[in-house]
Amino acid sequence: MTTKRNEPDVQPSVDAHDTSTDHDAKESTVEQAPNTDNVTFTLSLPVAVRETPEHEAAVAIDDVAVNAHHVDVASMATTTITFAPESVVTIPPESVPEVAVIPELPPTDRPTTRRGRQRTEVRTTTPETATMLTAERLINPGKKNRTAAPEGFFQELVYAATFHLVNLGDSYRVKERKALEARVTKTFVGGTRFVPVLTRKGGVGKTTITALLGMALADTREDRIIAIDANPDRGTLAERIDKQTRATVRDVVMRAESLHTFSEFQTVVSRDETRLDVLASDTDPHVSEAFDENDYNVVADMAERFYSVAITDCGTGIVHSVMRATLQRADSIVIVSGGSVDEARLASETLTWLESNGHEDLVKNAVVAINTATQGTNLVKLEEIEAHFRSRVREIVRVPYDPSLATGSVVHYRDLNRLTKAAARELAAVVMDGLPAVRAN
Repeated sequence: MTTKRNEPDVQPSVDAHDTSTDHDAKESTVEQAPNTDNVTFTLSLPVAVRETPEHEAAVAIDDVAVNAHHVDVASMATTTITFAPESVVTIPPESVPEVAVIPELPPTDRPTTRRGRQRTEVRTTTPETATMLTAERLINPGKKNRTAAPEGFFQELVYAATFHLVNLGDSYRVKERKALEARVTKTFVGGTRFVPVLTRKGGVGKTTITALLGMALADTREDRIIAIDANPDRGTLAERIDKQTRATVRDVVMRAESLHTFSEFQTVVSRDETRLDVLASDTDPHVSEAFDENDYNVVADMAERFYSVAITDCGTGIVHSVMRATLQRADSIVIVSGGSVDEARLASETLTWLESNGHEDLVKNAVVAINTATQGTNLVKLEEIEAHFRSRVREIVRVPYDPSLATGSVVHYRDLNRLTKAAARELAAVVMDGLPAVRAN
């Protein structure tokens, strides 16, 4: 460094020691020419020279100037560089910088919506079907038992007193009731099941038994039940419930082509409190004679479209053409007998007629309902009547006397006696036992 000063009267004074205090690591030299105006300072600073490490020198490539504007391709040649084994330096692992892991981008087929980004998608190679979601797989057995509270006075008392720790299960009566309901709620595959109720003797309570059977089924089952009054002699089945329409089987025959849905079919039937649908017969005796086999088949076809069980209230005319069509569709039959001698005898003769006309299978699978509300019941040995029918049919059910049924008017299922309801449910259970679960076509 050179500094020129133009003040001749002032003699510069430079203390080399003061200069070195600010730069301890620097060497300072001051040269002063006598009798001159120029002062020269010379500072000698250390030069930091970087030494190339051996591992960098081993892999270094000489700098070669390249003309970016012109490259002679013809003069380019292949150069082979050979590294000696001793010139290869292994870099220790701790000196290698850690490489940051970059997460992969989501696949392009994943939803781009906010809901799609938040939802966790779990895919397997073979998707499971809905049938694999069984109760045994999903329900915890321990928690399943805790939720089932017992029924019965003593069982409920113990269950509540022990803070739901002791579960004695249902009482004997409750178990019987549930077992009976399980029989009534039997599931079917393959179309509607037809159950005709018939006898050759009038006035034994055939229509009342039909209503009781239909109400017991509709009150317990969850599907649709219909009772059809196919009596060509002015039946009274519709009078056992609160009528909601004046339509009859004749209207179904006339409007069969326009009744496409269940809502349209409901306009021609009446429904009671148990959800039993009743289709009335013709009220005009002159018109009723026209209801024949073909008409019943039309009505039965309509019922088969919308109902699971169809109960047919047949007339006393066992040789009528309607009876032939009814028996052809029957899956089981109910024979109604009274408690008197002649009523029991006519019911037995009905079984004989069926066997003689090729319906032996229906007789073996038949159920006899003994109505004990008829006259003379108290004077007859009902056990002997039951023993007779037990030798011919599958089951016998005794229906007790009930004031609500003796009037012959509207039957309210909720107002029936406990024994009458039990008999109706028992009748429904034994009838369901005889119906095939799967119909062989």
